[in-house]
Amino acid sequence: MNRKKNKNKTLKQDIFFIFKRSPKKRYNAAQLKKKLREKTSVDAVEARLEQLQSEGKIIKLSNEKYKLAIGHRVRPKVTAEGRVDMTQRGSAYIVCDDLEHDIHVAPRNVGAALHGDRVKVEYSPNSKKLKPEGRIVEVLKRATESFIGTIHISKKFAFVVADSRRMPIDIYVPPKKTKGASDGEKVIVQITEWHTNEKRSPSGRVTMVLGEAGSHDIEMKSILIQQGFNLEFPPTVIQQTDGMPTEITEREISRRRDMREVTTFTIDPLTAKDFDDALSIQYLENGHCEVGVHIADVTHYVKENTAIDKEALKRSTSVYLVDRVLPMLPERLSNELCSLRPNEDKLTFSAVFEFDKSDKIVNRWFGRTVTHSNRRFTYEEAQEVLDSGEGDFAEELKKLNKIAYKLRKQKFKKGAINFETEEVQFVLDEVGKPIDVYLKIRKDAHLLIEDFMLLANREVATIFAKHKDSAPIPFVYRVHDAPDPEKVSEFAQYAMQMGYKLEFDTPRQIAAAYTKLMKEAETNDALKLLVPLAIRTMAKAVYTTENIGHYGLAFDNYTHFTSPIRRYADVLVHRILFRNLEKAHRMDAEELEMQCKHISNQERKAMEAERESVKYKQAEYLKDRIGQEFDGVISGIIERGIFVEIAGNQCEGLVRFDTIDEPMYLENRFMAKGQWSGDTYRMGQQVRVEILDVNMERKEVDMKLVTE
Repeated sequence: MNRKKNKNKTLKQDIFFIFKRSPKKRYNAAQLKKKLREKTSVDAVEARLEQLQSEGKIIKLSNEKYKLAIGHRVRPKVTAEGRVDMTQRGSAYIVCDDLEHDIHVAPRNVGAALHGDRVKVEYSPNSKKLKPEGRIVEVLKRATESFIGTIHISKKFAFVVADSRRMPIDIYVPPKKTKGASDGEKVIVQITEWHTNEKRSPSGRVTMVLGEAGSHDIEMKSILIQQGFNLEFPPTVIQQTDGMPTEITEREISRRRDMREVTTFTIDPLTAKDFDDALSIQYLENGHCEVGVHIADVTHYVKENTAIDKEALKRSTSVYLVDRVLPMLPERLSNELCSLRPNEDKLTFSAVFEFDKSDKIVNRWFGRTVTHSNRRFTYEEAQEVLDSGEGDFAEELKKLNKIAYKLRKQKFKKGAINFETEEVQFVLDEVGKPIDVYLKIRKDAHLLIEDFMLLANREVATIFAKHKDSAPIPFVYRVHDAPDPEKVSEFAQYAMQMGYKLEFDTPRQIAAAYTKLMKEAETNDALKLLVPLAIRTMAKAVYTTENIGHYGLAFDNYTHFTSPIRRYADVLVHRILFRNLEKAHRMDAEELEMQCKHISNQERKAMEAERESVKYKQAEYLKDRIGQEFDGVISGIIERGIFVEIAGNQCEGLVRFDTIDEPMYLENRFMAKGQWSGDTYRMGQQVRVEILDVNMERKEVDMKLVTE
């Protein structure tokens, strides 16, 4: 042991001597390995480099190289709190709200922390341009307490091997806590005791036996559980929900603005059951048009600090997978009591706008209402009325569409980015198996609803942003920061190599350039590949009490008010708005900010779950099409091969270089070249591929090129 320790110490000294001998040189681990006298591995060199960096003797640069630190000062250690973003290689990045850069943690310094956990990390501050290095010293809060996995049973004990690669340790289960599961079955296990030693298995108990692995149902449940979402509501929540009265009393109606006689309808997807928004339209005596944006009054039913409210905050969002919805609220609330179903009186919270004859807003009203939906439209039905000019409420729909067009035009004139990305849709059979995959086309009916929801969200936020009292009222804003200039610059260089030039000197120029890119990508498959990369340069929209505006929408003030059935942020906004309609009422700002951070984190998990479900169903769709050929476009190039995205459905697979008849090498990040023939494969190039194999466990598709 001492010999190994001395050897490591000597290696570190040798590496440091190389830097001191050439103080202006920059080296990476592979280059240093070649310069060292004794044989060693790149991993060993990297480990010593990290030690030298933590001691402040060398500095890590953005290109993975290191240089000598002037003065060799050992920087003092500081601590911060953040969320663990684990990589597949076992290292992690700690995302801290108060730090500009994430903190990198090497695998040996991760300890018992897991992906998504809230942790305390110790680190040495580096140059502002570099990611600091650190180690996790304490797990403050676990991201999830339940995991899905396969149970293995022996005579004296059982253990569960989690499906998630981000749970690397088996979970010990006492024999009496297996819930009757059989060896090899899929189960849900809840952790009952964590251990600080990362090498010691946590203890748990089986809460649900799912059965044999491989079914569509189990795979979808697995995705939800791995993101930390509970599949069932606690009994107390169901009891409270079941006890809620269905009838709306005359006393309650008397407290509200009665708009039941005003023409009102909903427009939603075909499969929707939770109708949380409706539009009303009527003409006033002065010739103006009044449009009401009516939102389900969830807060009438979900009272603060009740079991339902606490569970809704914990979930924070409904999760929409390909074949199911995991709701934020129990079904009786989301699909019955709160849902704005046709031909039923409903309690609503409304934003009502008066438009003059030029379609300009001249008056606004906000408050609780009672409404009655006259018609439930699907998007397709509403679009058919708009296209033909005939059918139920044709004139009303045409007027709303005309106003929506003007709202949209104003938004883009002010610098909003038109991120009109393509959305994958599936046709499923009776057991949830995909029989077709296609790209959803958004038409006027979709955009009409979106524009009026944006209007309501913006106007509600403006009430609080422009509050004239001496002290601001703590409020939940939906904010979106301007993109990182470094990321935009890197993306612009990438786009340039694909033949597309971007102007990006100012935030306004970036917005205009991105909108232009989106427009041109509609008819250019190669440019479509740039769209997701452009989106990655953007900051993530989050909830916060600090209003910095919404860059992507070009709104100075924005919030979420229009979907309280499926978003807890909207529930908070409804409560704050109602309490402040007559006089100022301030919530505890610190507590509200903590809730905002939790909701943003839950939203991120829900998006990851939704992406995973799409990826799984795309792989499942191609599994039955092994041997079939498809047209596609090269969407990525790595050392092992080229990624190809199938035209028309965004299913992606890998063409490994070992399936090509000659050795291939990477000319650069955008092009691979044949060693003998000189044949090239570029990003955006159209190709034809055959499906070779599908690994459902990893959701990976293998392809090969089809040549004439």
